[in-house]
Formats: sequence, C-alpha cells, structure tokens
Amino acid sequence: MVMGNENNNKKSPWEDDAVDVSPKRNTSQPNFDDFFNKGHSSFNDAFKKFKNNKETGNSKLFSILLVVMFGLWLATGFYVVDEGEEALVIRFGKYQRTATTGLNYHIPSPIETAIKEKVDILRKEDVGFRSSSSTRIGALDSSNNVPQESLMLTGDENIVDINFIVQWKITNLKNFVFNVYNTRETVRSVAESAMREVIGVTTIDKAITDGRSSVEMEAKNLSQGLLNMYKSGVEITSLKLLRAEPPVEVIDAFRDVQTAKTDKEREINRALAFVNEIIPRARGEASKVSLESEAYRAEVVENAQGEVGRFNLVYDQYRRAKEITKKRLYLESMEQILQGVDKIIVDNNKNSPGVLPYLPLNQLENKSR
Repeated sequence: MVMGNENNNKKSPWEDDAVDVSPKRNTSQPNFDDFFNKGHSSFNDAFKKFKNNKETGNSKLFSILLVVMFGLWLATGFYVVDEGEEALVIRFGKYQRTATTGLNYHIPSPIETAIKEKVDILRKEDVGFRSSSSTRIGALDSSNNVPQESLMLTGDENIVDINFIVQWKITNLKNFVFNVYNTRETVRSVAESAMREVIGVTTIDKAITDGRSSVEMEAKNLSQGLLNMYKSGVEITSLKLLRAEPPVEVIDAFRDVQTAKTDKEREINRALAFVNEIIPRARGEASKVSLESEAYRAEVVENAQGEVGRFNLVYDQYRRAKEITKKRLYLESMEQILQGVDKIIVDNNKNSPGVLPYLPLNQLENKSR
C-alpha cells in the first residue's frame, strides 16, 4: 500500500485514480475483496458437498434424538406416593384427581403437576412464643415470647400472659391446597383469635388455675369450627396451654393479692368449720335433752299407770277377802320398813328362859360382824 506524497497531488491511495508514482517501489496493490470472495465461494462449495453426502443420515439421527427426548419427557411423569402421603394431580392449575399410595403417573410438566403432602403427621404451631430448634417440645423460653400474641384481656378486665401450642393434621388435601393460602399462619391466627374470645369471658383466676382444661377445650372447638367454615381441610388434634399467668411486670403484686385471697378463704373456711362443728353439736344436745324428757315422761306415765293397775288389783282382792288382804298388806309393809334395819328376834315362848332387858344385844351383834 502506497502512502501519498508530494508527487500524488495529496490524493488518498484508496481512491480509484490513485497510482503509485514512486520511482523506488514497483510492486502492485493486492485486491482484498477478490481474496475474501474466493475464500467464501470455496467454503460454500465444500459445505454443499458435505451436506449432500450426510443429508440422509442426519435426518434419521435427528428423528431418533426426538424420540429419545420425547420418551425421557414422558418418563418424568412417574412418581411414587409413600405410605402416609397423598398426592393431587393438577392439570393447568385445575384439580384432576387424587393419587393413591404406590407408583403413579401423570402427564409431565407443564401439562400436569403432582402435589404430595404427608397427611398422617402432626404439625405444631406456637402461639404467644416461638420455640427454637434447641428447645424441646413443651419447654418455654422467655426470650422467645411474642407479647403481641400472648397478652390477652380476661373477662374481669385483667391482663394474662398466655402461651399455648396447637397440633393439627391434614384431613382433606384438596381443600388444604386450594382453599387456604399459607395454612400454618391461618391455623395460628385462628387459634389466637379463638383463645382471645374464650379468655375474654373468663376470669383470670379460672384461666390460671382450675379452669385451664375448660379454656383449652372451648378454644379448640371454636378454632375447629372456624377452620371448618373456611373449608381448610385441617383438623386440630390438641390445644394445650403451656403458661397462663399475669405479665412479668405485675406478677409480684398479683401474687400478693392471691396470697391475701388465700388467707381470706382459709379464715372463712375455718369459721365455717367451727360453725359446722358447733351447730350440729348443739342440735345433738338439744335432741338428746328432748329425747330424755320424752323418755322420762313416758316412764312416769307408765309407772303411774302401773301403780294404778296394781292398786286396782289389790282393791279387788281386798273386796273379796278383807282380813287376808289386810294381813298381806301389813306383812308387805313391814317387809319394806324392816328391810334395811338391824333386827334381833327374841323368842318369848313360855318354855324358854327370858332375856335380860339390859343385855346390849345390838353391840354384841356388831362385834360378831
């Protein structure tokens, strides 16, 4: 290529009328367009020959590749449903069927899709707190408490801090997949709402003491009713309170109040026990006196009636035999009179010697005893 100089009238060497007038060089300018055109023609001729020679074989190979790829695509439709699982087959987003346990097949994606879920396992939701992976089930960690969920207002206008867990499982996979979005969050929100409604009509004493079981049952039934209304395909198997107590800020004051209430109940129970002891005893004494008086009255009346009956019998005998009756009455009277008196019998028979009147018979009798 020859650069311009003073002898080429400052014309570019690429112009058509550019010539080399340099006396020192006598070489000709190469034509690059011809060179590239010749190379392109040679390559096209070689490719056409190769294409004509391989056209038949390539068509067969391409067909085989298509068949193999189609077969592999169809093979992706096989899937296995394990024991305890259920699967839904969806065609372009619409429910088609429910697959059974074992080997199943669906038209490969994107036409049909299989959604598998374990339906026999229990899932757990924490309400009022969040358990960490290192925390065992049922254990509480105060650092994981969620106040916006745990603090609830009771029926007697007190605040109670509640943590509980909800265990649930899938009962209808179709409803579970299609009717509710983010089922875990839905179950947690429904359980929290139900617990707030139950606590709202329950006193704090009942909620934290002997009424826990009834609170659990009412909240569980209410939550299940809401989930059934949503057709969520979910069954709540258990709802268990882990903690129900006043907030940490007032728990000391609350315990003092509870202690005072306990003391009050204890004194009331002690007074009631005293009353229950004294009143029955007084009633028993009164009943005893009344029964004794009734018995005495009956005794006196019976004795009087007996004396009257005996007098009447004696009188009847007296009327029939007056002398004998008089003598019998005399003897009976003397028997009663002399029964407790010291007696000395002296025989005044004429055939026996008499007894000196000054002899101290009473003293002799006492000495003999």
